[in-house]
Amino acid sequence: MVRPDVVVAGRICIDLYPIRSGLALEDVPSFSKSIGGSATNVAVAATRQGLDTLLLTRTGDDPFGRYAVQELARFGVRTGTIRPVPGMQSVLTFCEMFPPDDFPLYIYRNPTAPDMYLDLDDVPLAEVAASRVFWATATGLSREPSRAAHFAAWRARGRAAHTVLDLDHRPTFWDSAEDAAAAVGPALDLVTIAIGNADECEIAVGERDPDRAADALLERGIELAIVKRGPKGVLAKTADERIEVPPIPVEVVNGLGAGDAFGGALCRGLLEGWPLARTMRFANAAGAIVATRFECSTAMPTGDEVDAFLARRSMDETGGSGG
Repeated sequence: MVRPDVVVAGRICIDLYPIRSGLALEDVPSFSKSIGGSATNVAVAATRQGLDTLLLTRTGDDPFGRYAVQELARFGVRTGTIRPVPGMQSVLTFCEMFPPDDFPLYIYRNPTAPDMYLDLDDVPLAEVAASRVFWATATGLSREPSRAAHFAAWRARGRAAHTVLDLDHRPTFWDSAEDAAAAVGPALDLVTIAIGNADECEIAVGERDPDRAADALLERGIELAIVKRGPKGVLAKTADERIEVPPIPVEVVNGLGAGDAFGGALCRGLLEGWPLARTMRFANAAGAIVATRFECSTAMPTGDEVDAFLARRSMDETGGSGG
């Protein structure tokens, strides 16, 4: 067994994004095609950061499913466990682009998605347990057998360091917010890092205020709580540190992949053992870069790109050349 740096479990889809922004979907003349889904984007983002990454998911039994696996392989993501669900179609996701902050999504899951059929046969528990980071999203808990597979993976790790739960919440995937809260609650007892925005934190721990939400997560045994604050930046808390990272002003093209870029870069910082402040700045910058780009998976930056972006910002802020 080769020990992966990162194992990611969760959604995969085909993103069909308009080639022109500012148009309602019915007026869009044509679309670009790329792979997407939060977990898939995080896997690509981590790989672009130089990390050996394995994605656990399932695809449709169709040409789009074959395309998804081919694209993952092209990016360097490990795909050896991915198999199609017989008779199911791949998920298609359309969006509208109204920069800087309005990007409606239309996700075609009829009535559910192949990734919800992830089961124990698709989860190499030894690799999950041995991986340096295990990343999963709360949406993976919205249906069986995916929910059971996720809990089996977490139990195999025994709440090891760098066990991440992205609180990612899509209301249409759940029967109700109460159902989501009932599933996410037990998951918090098995992970060490939790990430979410105000809405997602409210579902997980009943708190919207960033500091109170982070504190409530820490009280559940979480070692690192990260609260995304949108235009106000990011708050990260541990038992000993409180780090606020302000937003980075950029000209937004598409804000949909920024959080996933943040996730892949966070994995890099965790595994490099960087101080929390440096990790948050690096991850925040990765998200800002993707917000200036058109697609999601194809937009994920390398570590060198993030470093260069931060260096340019530092020069701009000091008004000097650094020489």
